[in-house]
Amino acid sequence: MDKHIKLPKLGFVRFAKSREVEGRIMNATIRRNPSGKYFISILAETEVESFEKTGSSVGIDIGLKEFATLSDGMVYRNPKFFRTLEEKLTKDQRILSRRQLGSSNWKKQKTKVADFTKRLLMQEKIC
Repeated sequence: MDKHIKLPKLGFVRFAKSREVEGRIMNATIRRNPSGKYFISILAETEVESFEKTGSSVGIDIGLKEFATLSDGMVYRNPKFFRTLEEKLTKDQRILSRRQLGSSNWKKQKTKVADFTKRLLMQEKIC
């Protein structure tokens, strides 16, 4: 039963496992995102590992030309593509607002906006 999880009142449900669950399962939350996909979050009780202290520190300079420059010389570039993605999202949201509420085209456009918003948030986390 590697690809299945047993849920109360539902029985065994197939899922894509991203990693092994270590420890005792305390809680499982099932949620559906706006694009219609279901996700399960599993809370497990595990032992906490402590890491050795390195004794090093770094300073961060946030700027306009470069997103961030660290005191050790590492430079993170400014994600200028973000503005164009926001403009595309605005256009898709405007199209959604013109659709008749509850129609098939409205549902398709809502899914499109939800997927685009998810991609935009993922890009924001990466940068």
